[in-house]
Amino acid sequence: MRTEFFTGLKARLGGLCLSFMLTAMLLGMFSSSAWAQDTQAPPASATEVAAAPADAAAAPAAEADAAPSFDKGDVAWMLTATLLVLMMVVPGLALFYGGLVRAKNVLSVLSQVLVVFSLVLILWVAYGYSAVFSAGNQFFGSFTEFAFLKGFTPDSVGNTPIAGLPDFLFVAFQSTFAGITTALIVGAFAERIKFRAVLLFSALWFTLSYIPMAHIVWGGGYLGEMGAIDFAGGTVVHINAGVAGLVAAWFVGKRLGYGQTALKPHNLPLTWIGAMLLWVGWFGFNAGSAAAADTVASLAFINTVLATAAAVLGWTLVEAVTKGHPSALGAASGAVAGLVGVTPACGTVGPLGAIVIGFVTGIVCVWGVTGLKRLLKADDTADVFGVHGVGGIVGAILTGVFSAQSLGGTKVDLDIAHQVWVQVVSVGFTVLWSAVVTAVILLVVRALVGLRVSEEAERTGLDVTTHGESAYEA
Repeated sequence: MRTEFFTGLKARLGGLCLSFMLTAMLLGMFSSSAWAQDTQAPPASATEVAAAPADAAAAPAAEADAAPSFDKGDVAWMLTATLLVLMMVVPGLALFYGGLVRAKNVLSVLSQVLVVFSLVLILWVAYGYSAVFSAGNQFFGSFTEFAFLKGFTPDSVGNTPIAGLPDFLFVAFQSTFAGITTALIVGAFAERIKFRAVLLFSALWFTLSYIPMAHIVWGGGYLGEMGAIDFAGGTVVHINAGVAGLVAAWFVGKRLGYGQTALKPHNLPLTWIGAMLLWVGWFGFNAGSAAAADTVASLAFINTVLATAAAVLGWTLVEAVTKGHPSALGAASGAVAGLVGVTPACGTVGPLGAIVIGFVTGIVCVWGVTGLKRLLKADDTADVFGVHGVGGIVGAILTGVFSAQSLGGTKVDLDIAHQVWVQVVSVGFTVLWSAVVTAVILLVVRALVGLRVSEEAERTGLDVTTHGESAYEA
């Protein structure tokens, strides 16, 4: 009786969710149509038609004054930055994760990254942008004010925080941030989770963790008002996703054979290439967050170069001393760690500060993926928490130190002790929010569709059992 009731409950809930999504889409389309009708000019009267010739000469000048003006250099740079962040995810992140798993699961990871990213892009336009960047309370904006980009046109301005860019461009740029943050979590539970569980989890997590954190930091919410510095996403992106990955790894459980047999990456060159694509794409992530082709973007650019290089050297040094040989995987992981560490700081610290942040982050993240990982007893497949969570925490706190002008940063008269305290509060808030929300979501997903594939499917590999194909034919 319990099994029959539970099955019926799942069916009813599934139907309810589908109905809700369809209703939201219809309401969004209806609202957009209504807005378009409301903004159409009324039919001209006979008097207006007669007067039109007299006003014709003045019309071009008035239209020129009313037309929005953009700096073409800024627009070109932001178009490029958006493409660079897209490259970070597909193929960059997908290849980085794909090489770390075993050969029988590589297509499943590539598919999860691509489909999750695509899902979030649609949800971002449906209600995500509105909930982050519209007026609201300390934690959420309005889910309906800009739903399905209501009120946006190719020439529209003023619906985004950046007046110097076309509205659509800012929305597109920010959509890639939402997409990569959610896709990052995939690496934590790779090789043993159901595909439908990944999609349901991603939709809920984007709604209840990414959206509020982005609004809290960038949309006029609690941490932004407190003065937390997060230039390109240390808390919103990396700590948020890293903590979610850790909690998810605990909930889904360890892979079969974990801790008993070596579960080695199947293709390190893929991972290495993915890491280098991440480095190149990260310039769009960091320098693009300046939202202009200006001196701030230049500062973020050089800091992204230097911090990453320093982290590679730091990770390599630790491996050489502790293991006796530096590894290619370690160097690639160090590059990602450095990118994570400098993300919150890249627009406010000087080059020397970026080098210190990168070097320290690279060293600490080696411990994050080894000693700390053993202490936490989590099978985090791609070390999402060890690199993104730990690296994000280190970078966020050190941002409060090296943003001071006295240490080469851009913040004049910054009280370092106070700012570090604010950064610590922002880190603690992000950790707590992400952990609680992720745990609740995973409980819901486990009740509705289950989390883990069967033991037989896991042994066979998700490429065949979930997607019906194989990456490497015998």
